[in-house]
Amino acid sequence: MSAGFPFRLIATDLDGTLLRSDESISRRTRDALAAATAAGAAHIVVTGRAVPWTRHILDDLGYDGLAVCGQGAQVFDAGAHRLLTSVTLDRQLAGVALAKLEAEVGPLYLAASRDGLEGEVLVGPGYAVTGNLPATPFTDAADLWSAPLNKVYIQHPTLGDDELADVARRVAGGFVTVAMAGAGIVELLPLGLSKATGLSLAARRLGLKAADTIAFGDMPNDIPMFAWAAHGVAMANAHEELRAVADEVTTSNEEDGIAAVLERLLP
Repeated sequence: MSAGFPFRLIATDLDGTLLRSDESISRRTRDALAAATAAGAAHIVVTGRAVPWTRHILDDLGYDGLAVCGQGAQVFDAGAHRLLTSVTLDRQLAGVALAKLEAEVGPLYLAASRDGLEGEVLVGPGYAVTGNLPATPFTDAADLWSAPLNKVYIQHPTLGDDELADVARRVAGGFVTVAMAGAGIVELLPLGLSKATGLSLAARRLGLKAADTIAFGDMPNDIPMFAWAAHGVAMANAHEELRAVADEVTTSNEEDGIAAVLERLLP
């Protein structure tokens, strides 16, 4: 442990956690992270966003460390703009999972994240993209499967996110991992993948362990990261499933929840 700060690793989710709703990071939060890293801690961003949807935020932060992107699929060296690891979805298994799910609940709206530093997000008819992130429309389902993918996003015309995720786990959980990452964001991932698997890889590269780690998050996809880390902090705006397993709850992402905890822990 560092003399100046009780954890050697700070793992932060982005959306709903480090970022405010307008995608900015407050000066107070930037200063608190800078003080913690000056005291000897490393900061790793751990996000469901794939690299192309994350890189501009890291650049704005002046962040040159490792980032875990794509729900754990990608370990990205932000300073070198280089992918260190990338796990792709078995497209045959994903196709089986989707077929089983559609047999149960009817047609789904689909999107998918292609692998790689410049991997596009493909969006099919009916799928509602949250925010104003760049996406490429597709109409032919064959286009979805024509190149390696990190994940498939699913939406349903009537089922809510929690309900859709529950059904997906029940009927397709043997083929893919199902993650609920935010409003309208239910994802099918490579089987066994989670933020915890990506974070453990990134931490190992830094010579750090779960026991060294404090993690911040707001959604059910952060549950594996909380289970891995020594201390899990849920934001006030967090999903009830994450709050239930958190070691503590801080203020919301709009109210500098990360900074409030880091300031308390700093000497």
